[in-house]
Amino acid sequence: MPTKRVSMHKFREVIRLKSAGFSLRPIATAVRLSLGAVAKYAKAAEVAGLTWPLPVDCSDEALAQLLSKPPAAPVTAAATPTAIAVAAPAAPKIVVPDFPAIHQELKRKGVTLQLLWHEYCEGNEGLRTYAYSQFCERYRRFAKTLKRSMRQTHFAGEKLFVDYAGQTVPITDALTGEIVSAQIFVAVLGCSNYTYAEATLSQQLPDWLASHVRTFAFLGGTSAVVVPDNLKSGVDKACRYEPEINKSYEELATHYGVAVIPARPYRPKDKAKAEVAVQIVERWILAVLRRRTFFSLAELNGAIGALLTQLNTKPFKALPGSRLSAFKTLDQPALRALPAQGYEYAQWKKARANIDYHVEYEGHYYSVPHGLVGQVIDLRVTATTVECLHNNQRVASHVRSPRRGTHTTVDEHMPKSHQAHLQWTPGKLLNWAIGIGPCTKDIVQHQLTNKPHPEMGYRSCLGLLSLARKYGNDRLEAACRRAVAIGSLTRKSVLSILEARLDQLPHADAPSSSAALFPDHVNVRGPKYFH
Repeated sequence: MPTKRVSMHKFREVIRLKSAGFSLRPIATAVRLSLGAVAKYAKAAEVAGLTWPLPVDCSDEALAQLLSKPPAAPVTAAATPTAIAVAAPAAPKIVVPDFPAIHQELKRKGVTLQLLWHEYCEGNEGLRTYAYSQFCERYRRFAKTLKRSMRQTHFAGEKLFVDYAGQTVPITDALTGEIVSAQIFVAVLGCSNYTYAEATLSQQLPDWLASHVRTFAFLGGTSAVVVPDNLKSGVDKACRYEPEINKSYEELATHYGVAVIPARPYRPKDKAKAEVAVQIVERWILAVLRRRTFFSLAELNGAIGALLTQLNTKPFKALPGSRLSAFKTLDQPALRALPAQGYEYAQWKKARANIDYHVEYEGHYYSVPHGLVGQVIDLRVTATTVECLHNNQRVASHVRSPRRGTHTTVDEHMPKSHQAHLQWTPGKLLNWAIGIGPCTKDIVQHQLTNKPHPEMGYRSCLGLLSLARKYGNDRLEAACRRAVAIGSLTRKSVLSILEARLDQLPHADAPSSSAALFPDHVNVRGPKYFH
């Protein structure tokens, strides 16, 4: 079971990647944990019977309870006997193996030189063939004749390398003449070298993730691993041993069922495929377009797409076929299927629930359950919604609002006392005032119609309601009558009259004629106030 120092979030990633078929070592690299820790957590998940996806209502506490179950007795698996190969009989003539085809076959997952040697012998039965040691030695000689970038062995459907080209392409605004530099995104499959490229307006997170989505659509599936450079949009903290993946990038990886393993800083061999692909795109696409003027991003991507087709169908120099034929033969059958639903881009942000049980995003305030006041809330923000999550459980969901300085509040998030306050409406307040008396109704009407904001009028009227509970309806109506007579229709005046017991003194129903000489103002009480 994970220790307190290891977040349950990383434990969830271990379960997801293990269920997706990854071995322990790439999982350890992806989640930035030691190999022993990953093995321990994978075993704990196996004992608890946990597989991905986890139940929707499985919070961190529920997950911890499932993992607290005692482990079952270990089961010893029976050893699997290995087959013993028998060399083919000698023949008068040695058949030379097809080493270019063997080099391509080695890219398939699980294919080894020993297996290919057996197939070579069986396919040339009755003829003279090389012994296994000579077979391997001659293949190594052939491999040394290839480019350095071809020496690494990449299995079919395993890795997709992604990066941006250093070169940009200018786009000119036809109306203003303003020029912006378009960024060139490049992706390449490690096994077949099948390449994708497109132009975006920036290298920011939305464009970075959208390029991945379009790459997967172009391939018609997903690789097992995505290897990016340590671009800030994808990697929050670059580190040789424990790089921290951006939360939105991690969500995209979860949606497509891939593992993101960034290249180590200052280790160009980790991303050699991407660097070579960028170089090829710059030479065979961007250099060809260098004299053209583009007036829109769509026009530029159309030109890149046409040249990209030529690049992928261009024959290899040292190997048979092309990128496209190698993709169809090797990578395409090994790719994983795309998810049924498309990926929706979301930003993640942490916010603390304020004392008014609202969290802020871009100047607008969204409510959460009042019991979470003071707690840190994870905000998942899409183009249309703002989701609030606490402890990996969604606690609120709101329609995203562009209005700054305003609130979006769900009644159920409020304390009961606040909900009762919310139930008061202008019509209900007026009906309550009429039930007490005409002067109380006049003051309530004045508060609702003469305040800068209706909410301010509600507060004043609720203040009068509290006076009715304290002093009674009769005294409140009498105080309101005196307040109307002196022309001071405010809650403060009514309260002052009640506290001074002026409502219990006799008074005239109308103000004196001299009252007309004074302006109608809260602070002008009139001569009758001092009777």
